[in-house]
Formats: sequence, structure tokens, C-alpha cells
Amino acid sequence: MKKRSLFLLCTALVLGFLSSSASAGSDGPATKTVRRVNSGIAKTLSAKSKSNKDETQLLNEARAQLGDFLDIDELGKRAMKDHWAKLTPAQQSEFLTLLRELIETNYLQGLRSNVKYKVRYLGEQEVGDYVQVQTVVNSQRKGRPLQIEVNYLLSKQGQSWRTFDIATDGVGLVENYRAMFNSIISKSGPDELLKRMRSKLAALSR
Repeated sequence: MKKRSLFLLCTALVLGFLSSSASAGSDGPATKTVRRVNSGIAKTLSAKSKSNKDETQLLNEARAQLGDFLDIDELGKRAMKDHWAKLTPAQQSEFLTLLRELIETNYLQGLRSNVKYKVRYLGEQEVGDYVQVQTVVNSQRKGRPLQIEVNYLLSKQGQSWRTFDIATDGVGLVENYRAMFNSIISKSGPDELLKRMRSKLAALSR
């Protein structure tokens, strides 16, 4: 995976020790979901693990938070829309499994970094059949102030709001992954993509 994708993912998801300048009482339903997820992440980050068992429990909680909020299957299918129908069922299944494990592993590693951000919630608006929640993240990078627009595209699934795309400074995860996947598949085919994903996951898991 390219560094740009990892930076997008970590910036969009690892919003540690969050605070907001907007009143929670004025939030729309989708914004309330994003705020709740961010607060849960902040709580996980601030928890002090006293043993390996405690750390494992915290990481499992973080996985659950991510899984409830980010629809990785939908993200993956949209990113692979140019090739999805050409994959065998076995390839589709392995691709989604690897993508989920890669995203979760990157996310959990980001949790350990304890990077501090402050988030402003700017509101939400309907975008076709979806709702976009707009935020601005203020942080630092290499000692310099950094302001990043992070927008979440959410859909209503039953009684819950879930996101399948998160845009950082206008570049979405779906768009970024699609360009990467298309480049690899056009040159070397889907098996090479799966091979690279396996290798990347193995490297991250060491």
C-alpha cells in the first residue's frame, strides 16, 4: 500500500484525544454518530493497559469500534468496481478479508502512536442518498501546525449510520484505493494484487 493511503487512513481514523469547538446539542444524526465514534476512540486511547491481557482487550474494543463505523466491505467493492465482477468468488472473499485486516492493523498501530488532534465539527449535508459530515482536524506535523479537512460520507443502515468513504483534504479512501488497485491489476492482474496485500499484511504483523 502506498504511503499516501496509510496517511489518509491514519489521519481520518486515528483522531486521538478529541475535543470539539461546536456544541453537541446542534449535531445532526450523522454528526452525532461521528462524534460518538471519535469519543470512543479517545476513551480507548486514554485507557492505560496494565498487562498484555488488558492491551488485547483494548485492541479488540478498537476493532469493534472501527467495524461498527467503517463499512470496509462496501469500501472495498467500490474501490474495486472496475474489476469486481471479473474476480472469482474466492478472490472476492480473500480480497475483502485482506483489506479488512490491513485497515484494522494499520488503525491499531495508529492507536499506539497517541497522536493528538483537535476536531471541529462543521455540520452535515445531504449528498444524493448519503450524508456528508464535515470536520476540520488541527494537529501538528514535524512541529508545524497542520489543518486537515476530514469529511465522512455516511449512509443509514437500519438504525445505524456507517461510513464507507472518508475524504482527507478532498481525496477519499475509495478514490485512493481504486487508483492503486487499478494500477496493479492493469499491469499484473488480480493475483498480483492479492499477493502484495498478503505481503504487506505479513510485514505489518511482525
